Formats: sequence, structure tokens, C-alpha cells
Amino acid sequence: MASAVAWRLYMSNFRKILMLETDYPLAVRRAVSFCEAVHEGEKEIENVRAVRTQTHDEIERCWKKNKIAVMVDPHWQTIAAIQPAVSVDAVLAKKNLGTHMSEAPLVIGLGPGFYAGKDVHLVIETNRGHNLGILITSGEAQSNTGTPGPIAGFTEERVLRSPAAGQFLSVRHISECVKKNEIIGSVAGVEVRSGIEGVLRGLIRPNSQVTKGLKIGDIDPRGERSYCFTISDKARAISGSVLEAILRFYNRSQPGQSGIDY
Repeated sequence: MASAVAWRLYMSNFRKILMLETDYPLAVRRAVSFCEAVHEGEKEIENVRAVRTQTHDEIERCWKKNKIAVMVDPHWQTIAAIQPAVSVDAVLAKKNLGTHMSEAPLVIGLGPGFYAGKDVHLVIETNRGHNLGILITSGEAQSNTGTPGPIAGFTEERVLRSPAAGQFLSVRHISECVKKNEIIGSVAGVEVRSGIEGVLRGLIRPNSQVTKGLKIGDIDPRGERSYCFTISDKARAISGSVLEAILRFYNRSQPGQSGIDY
């Protein structure tokens, strides 16, 4: 979701984008996650490239090369030094982990856990349905349902979860076709099997340390391999809402100006 937002803003000619990450991000849809730059140094999604940076100077050099900067900073300490025009909390932790309105002139929270007008300026609805992507200027997004959104009629069945705590070992790869009940990998010696037939759209990095019940994979029953390497419909919708929020806020706040200086 965060990568879709970064991609959308980049494609809208916002070229000073910094993404803050944890030391070891556990992305399921890592084929379309800029967080892979933490592991690989660089990551490209739909012709947009992100690069891992470690210092403020490296961030500036990255921007001059028209690339998205990624930095390991799980406590967001870099925000104070960068002083961004916009801060987007796309952690999707279902709760606020410390984001507050003083971080930037416009602070946006994605999904539940934020209250618009108190800890963020705007909240964007992330729950699938009629209100997906709606901008909330006062109040909260819908509560976490705990159930994955349906794809071709499948919800929880399409999600792979860790059966135990330990190291995840994989025998399959993203974009491979799998049958129902097929072995995908194991955690602490316990097999991870597919619940449905489809394409393995997402899978966390092999050798990752996981907790019991953690989402570690995603099977797409539509069977289209190209979906593994492109941004999802939901992510595109939400990223468009972030762009709308930025333009709405700055065009209203500064009439007569073209918007943010990017």
C-alpha cells in the first residue's frame, strides 16, 4: 500500500519522496514493494525505481537522480530533519504507533487506528466496499474486520499464515501456480499448505523469522501471473485518494498557487 502511494505521487511528478522502513520488513507482496530496497539496495515497480539510502546527503543525491529514497528508520526520526510537506502513515498496523499532526502541515493516516482532526489531518478508508478510498476529515475509518477482502469469492482461504513461530522456509516462488493443499514451505518443521488453487501472488522472504498466525503468503484464484508484478486495484484506489488529499489540502490552503514545491 505504501509503495502504491509512493508510485502514484512519483508519477504525478512529486520527486522528493522518502520512505521510512523497519530493519527487516516482512512484505508479502514484495514483488511490488519498494521495501525490498532494504534487502537488495534497489527496487523497481512499474518503471519507478527506489534506492536504499543511509544519510541525508544520500537522500538528496537520490532525489537528484529522480529516484525514490528508502531509509531504515523505524522510529521516524528522519522526519524532523526532512520537515516534509506531507507525511503519510501507511504502516497499516490497525492502530496509531505514534503518528501526530505536528509531523507535517498535512498528515494522512491510512485505515483504522487514526482519528482525523486529532492525531492526523485526514484518514483514508482502506476497507473494500462502497467507501474504499473515501477521505475522512473528522472521525475514523471502519474498524478492522479481521477478514481479508474477497477475490473471486475467496477470503481467508487465499491467505497463507504461519502455523508456528520460527524460521520460514520456502519451496515455491512468487508467480508460480499451485494446487489446493500443495506444500508452499514450512515453519519450524510444520508444513505450510495452500488452501486454494491459484497463483502465488505474494510470499515473504525465505528464512524470515515469523510468529504464529502471521500472514506469510497470498494466493490469487484468478490465476493471472502478471498481477504478481503490478499494483493492485485496491492499492491504486487508495493511492489516488492520497493524491487527492494532497491537492485538495494545498490548493485550498494556498489559493492561487500550483501546490507543493516539488
